[in-house]
Amino acid sequence: MALHITDDPAADQLLTDDPLALLIGMLLDQQVAMETAFTGPRKIVERIGTIDAATLASYDPEALEAAFRQPPAVHRYPGSMAKRVQALCADVEERWGGRAEAIWTEGEPDGAEVLRRLKALPGFGDQKAKIFLALLGKQCGFAGAGWREAAGDYGQEGSFRSVADITSPESLTKVREYKREMKARAKAGR
Repeated sequence: MALHITDDPAADQLLTDDPLALLIGMLLDQQVAMETAFTGPRKIVERIGTIDAATLASYDPEALEAAFRQPPAVHRYPGSMAKRVQALCADVEERWGGRAEAIWTEGEPDGAEVLRRLKALPGFGDQKAKIFLALLGKQCGFAGAGWREAAGDYGQEGSFRSVADITSPESLTKVREYKREMKARAKAGR
C-alpha cells in the first residue's frame, strides 16, 4: 500500500508508513484543503522531530501551538488544532499503548467495532470516523467483516466522495467535484 493523498511524496510516504500520522491527518481534515490537512503530520515531524503519541501527548502545549503556528501553519486554526492533536495523542497513548494501528488491529475487530473505536477518539465524529474507516478498507488493507456497511456511503466501491477515494490527481479532481456539487445542493436547499 502506498498512499497518494497530498501530491507531496515525503508527506504521502509518512502517511503510508505511520498509522498515527494518517490518523492525525484525518483529524486535521476540516476547514482546510485535504492536501493541507494530510501534509500536517510531515510539518509536525519537521518542527517537533517526531510524530510519536507519547511525545506529542506530553509536549509543552505552548511550544506545540508555536510549532503549529510556524509558517506555513499546520492548520488554518493552529491553536485549537494543536490542542486536538495533543488530546488525540494522549488518548492513543492511554488506551492503545501509543499504537494508532491497534484501533483497527487489536482483537481482529470487524468494521462496526472499528467505527465505534474511531468515534470514541477526541475529534472524531460519525462522518470523520466513517471516512477514516473507508480509507482503511479501500487503501490500507483493513478487511474486517462489514467495513463497507459500517462506513456507509463512504465505503461504496467506485465512489469519489472523500479522501478514502484519492489515489491519483484524477481521483482528487473527482472528489473535489463531488464535494462542490454537495455544497451547491446544500446551499440550494437552504
